[in-house]
Amino acid sequence: MQALLEVILPVFVVIGFGYLAVWRGWFSDAGVDGLMNFTQKFAIPCLLFTAISRLDLGQSFDWRLLISFYTGALSGFMLGLFGARFLFGRPWEDSVAIGFCCLFSNSVLLGLPITERAYGTGALTANYAIIALHSPFCYGVGITVMEITKARGTAGPALALKVLKAMFSNALIMGIAAGFVVNLTGIALPGPLNDGLDLMVRAALPAALFGLGGVLVRYRPEGDFRIILYVCAVALVAHPLITRSLGGALDLSDPALRSAVLTAAMAPGINTYIFANMYGHARRVAASGVLIGTAVSILTVWMWLGSLP
Repeated sequence: MQALLEVILPVFVVIGFGYLAVWRGWFSDAGVDGLMNFTQKFAIPCLLFTAISRLDLGQSFDWRLLISFYTGALSGFMLGLFGARFLFGRPWEDSVAIGFCCLFSNSVLLGLPITERAYGTGALTANYAIIALHSPFCYGVGITVMEITKARGTAGPALALKVLKAMFSNALIMGIAAGFVVNLTGIALPGPLNDGLDLMVRAALPAALFGLGGVLVRYRPEGDFRIILYVCAVALVAHPLITRSLGGALDLSDPALRSAVLTAAMAPGINTYIFANMYGHARRVAASGVLIGTAVSILTVWMWLGSLP
């Protein structure tokens, strides 16, 4: 109960403030769009840039951490893809979008603040190692499988260019890539620039959580409840369970295991709806999966927190 009150609820209180403000008309839809543009295109890329540029790459990128988390993520994608197709009879294109909902956990807007509140800022090193590969990996898998599905297996060299273009037009990935460049080259940033980045970083998560609450007002749950609950079960239970089992088998350190399991246990992120909307498939499932998954994760994350060493 203490973890629920001290770690999880404060994060969801900020989300709730955003939801209430937009629902009651105290904060406009246009304001939410502007806030999310600020966080996703500027503040969070600055957060990821500073985190990656300062990481000890040799210590952070433990292969056991990445294998544990991304095997769980890919397993979630496969469960979502084939479950949607063979259990619920959805078309293949819908099934790929639903698989993406089970693949892309909300590693930044939920994973970072919950891990920080539970274990402190020093515990975020493994989170950043996961996040550095998260968008490239997930978009790479999702776009590749969707384009092959649409082309019915005949996609050619243009597919690789399309995947790369989609990934590297994403501000989050650009922030991560710039962070790696600074880290690997040893470039020293001027003091005023570092201080300015730190100011942006402090604004990133609170503003993003408030904005997330405002965005969720739009995603009213409608129909498809069985498959939405299936998405939530895969994202909130199967993914972290696989990650935890592999982490234990590979003797992953306790701090890294905590970060991996908590990140895996996060609800589907807004990017799942963006992906579904981009292709025009399973948009209702994706939108409702974000909303219901975020609400249900209050309890499931509490369960996972209680189970961790």
